[in-house]
Amino acid sequence: MNLIKANRDFLLKPLQTVSGIVERRHTLPILSNVLIKKENGKIIFVTTDLEIEIETYFHASETVIAQEFSAVTVSAKKMLDILRTFPSNTEVTLSKIDNRLQVNADKSRFSLQILSADDFPRMTKEEIPEIALRLSQQNFKNLLHLVQYAMAQQDIRYYLNGLLLLIEGNQLKVIATDSHRLSYSSIELENEWERKETIIPRKTVQELSKLLNDNDEPVAIEIFPKKIRFIFSDVVLISKVIEGKFPDFNRAIPINNTKQFSINRQSFLQGLQRVAILSNASEKFRGVRLVISSGVLSIVCKNSEQEEAQEDLEIDYNQDTIDISFNITYLLDVLNNLNNDSVQCAFENANSSTLITIPGNDHFKYVVMPMRL
Repeated sequence: MNLIKANRDFLLKPLQTVSGIVERRHTLPILSNVLIKKENGKIIFVTTDLEIEIETYFHASETVIAQEFSAVTVSAKKMLDILRTFPSNTEVTLSKIDNRLQVNADKSRFSLQILSADDFPRMTKEEIPEIALRLSQQNFKNLLHLVQYAMAQQDIRYYLNGLLLLIEGNQLKVIATDSHRLSYSSIELENEWERKETIIPRKTVQELSKLLNDNDEPVAIEIFPKKIRFIFSDVVLISKVIEGKFPDFNRAIPINNTKQFSINRQSFLQGLQRVAILSNASEKFRGVRLVISSGVLSIVCKNSEQEEAQEDLEIDYNQDTIDISFNITYLLDVLNNLNNDSVQCAFENANSSTLITIPGNDHFKYVVMPMRL
């Protein structure tokens, strides 16, 4: 029984969209599968890992022939790999034969195992969200881009392994921290809202960053007690949220740092990248010294072989000399993810946290703790 006859590109695009959350190894084999079904003239693709569910579709049309068929599930990775091997515009036919999904294209034929769609776990679709707001995909993607690198990875404090989405008044704020650094970004909303905190899991944030487009098309954000739903383009992404209390980030942002300087972001980044060549790349914490003196920022890096690199950059600074050490990765992360011309660094002493901001922009803050070398 023929299920779908379509151009290879029609099938590949939605499959690429939903395949990002599929894990290679699962205790439940069906979680490695993609659910394919026809509904209301649409060919729908769904994947899940029980924490996140992604659904997308394309319309059946004159160029896409789809018979009425009950849903099937098949290995997402195998289907993706097979479709990628065919040239663009190849006509592909999916057929169900003897409890197998047969993929035919030109002189190629693949017979894949299918599992019952009745066993495919779906997230319950709650109807009325507590909060529902819309903003452009570009703005939301940029917000995530500015903070996501500061999320913790596999921290025992599970609430740090994600990103705080805070709605407060007419502000949407996103905050991430691994307790050694903190990144904060915000944007103004059209409407006022009651305060609402939601912690989005790391994997969900990373998937959104890949799927959101750099355009002004809207993304709808719907928040439920234990889930969050994002609707944009032809995609619906539903994710469980992390339960727990995110730390009070306001206490971590220094407000009394009296010493500061501004510096060209690209020059600072390139200087760090050069001295990083001699850092111990195999070590988790790669240290770098910033010696801030009158008119000069010296970036110094040593390794276990007693090799040393130094880069001197001109800065407008005439206060006390300060010698601060940082994990160089934390500095490279923030400078790589900003796109403005200059950054401002504010500090108090060698033992206090440093605040990195964008001159004239109150919507971004990055706090990094010093380290001892």
